[in-house]
Amino acid sequence: MVVVGLSGGGPYTLACAAAMPERVVAAGVIGGVAPTMGPEAIAGGVMGNVGVRVAPLLLFAGGPIRLAATTLIRLIKLAEGPAADLYGRVSPEADRALLARPEIKAMFLDDLLNGSRKQMAAPFADVIVFSRDWGFRLDQVKVPVRWWHGDHDHIVPFAHGQHVVAKLPDVELYHLPGESHLAGLGRAEEILRTMVDVWDEVGDPRP
Repeated sequence: MVVVGLSGGGPYTLACAAAMPERVVAAGVIGGVAPTMGPEAIAGGVMGNVGVRVAPLLLFAGGPIRLAATTLIRLIKLAEGPAADLYGRVSPEADRALLARPEIKAMFLDDLLNGSRKQMAAPFADVIVFSRDWGFRLDQVKVPVRWWHGDHDHIVPFAHGQHVVAKLPDVELYHLPGESHLAGLGRAEEILRTMVDVWDEVGDPRP
């Protein structure tokens, strides 16, 4: 299989590739989170500046915080369109352009609203996991990796992508000039075609 992860999906994608090289043919990452702890850590970004400070609080008071976050999102649901527009106004120009597309806006809102059904348990668990050592080293990812990253990313800085890419043995970085964190949503077909091409180059590993 080929695995692809966007943003916080990046660490899980790399973990799959490191743990299952006999099954994972190639990995794709779009604006992936970088390590914040351990020998390969890099400071900065939302996870480095906020996540590592919030994670201990989530461990001890995660229930009430999740309930408050879920209540807030339910209020947002009453004004779905304006909520997306508000996010767009505080985002880089490239993300604003993406959110102006009806299909991207609908997908963004669906993710936000349906992701709160379990009181935000999954994204809060992500923050806790990302604030720890990942448990594997990047040079253990032996399969080909294709990495896309916008140089105007305000969530995961472009420098974080360069940092991780520099430590992966077999990787190609696709620099996205002027694009930000949601760039992958507008390039889904291009990314999937690239990953299929990598599959064709590597070949089916099954006997």
